[in-house]
Amino acid sequence: MLDFGMFGGVFIFLVIALLASMFKILREYERGVIFMLGRFYKVKGPGLIIVVPVFQQMVRVDLRTVVMDVPTQDVISRDNVSVQVNAVIYFRVLDPERAIIQVENFLEATSQLSQTTLRSVLGQHELDDMLAERDKLNADIQEILDKQSEAWGIKVSNVEIKHVDLNESMIRAIAKQAEAERVRRAKVIHALGESEAAEKLADAAKVLADQEQAIQLRYLQTLVEIAGDKSSTLVFPVPIDLLEKLRS
Repeated sequence: MLDFGMFGGVFIFLVIALLASMFKILREYERGVIFMLGRFYKVKGPGLIIVVPVFQQMVRVDLRTVVMDVPTQDVISRDNVSVQVNAVIYFRVLDPERAIIQVENFLEATSQLSQTTLRSVLGQHELDDMLAERDKLNADIQEILDKQSEAWGIKVSNVEIKHVDLNESMIRAIAKQAEAERVRRAKVIHALGESEAAEKLADAAKVLADQEQAIQLRYLQTLVEIAGDKSSTLVFPVPIDLLEKLRS
């Protein structure tokens, strides 16, 4: 004979377990995408929600910002330089319904989209731009990612290029280029100094030519400066016109 008492106990246990499985607790940063018999029903949460077993299924979605590393990508710049670039992107789910329904795996999809966009955008720029204009490149990549991932209910808030790695030969070439640039600037500065000095000397010569007393004072000042040296012998040329002025 069947033990109806045992059967009743099992039945009650199953009922309690079924009722317990109906209640789900979602944290403040979580949402539950509910499907009714395979069709989208609604988005629930946060807090305590009820999911009817068998008839309803729930998919949890985290709304917090995701920090995702973009794997190192081999990029050929517009000036045919091979570099390795990696980056990090910050994004979050704004629409849980689209993030679950419109794409199979929004995390993997965002990662793949980031890799292809990184190669595409950087490949349109020269190496100097990659090294000197990272802020602009970050903004361009972020704008493209945000626009393309909008259909998935995802908001890309920021993109940061972390490293632009060059091979040893390219590093040496850049170092030589930087050294040549420093030499060029030094020569330009020296030439500008010589030009300014020549202009000042020309102005001084005009003043001395117009003012006879000025040239006499200049001779005397030079004589005092030379006399201050420790040398015992002093040879100083005196212009004839200066002697004539002194005689008079």
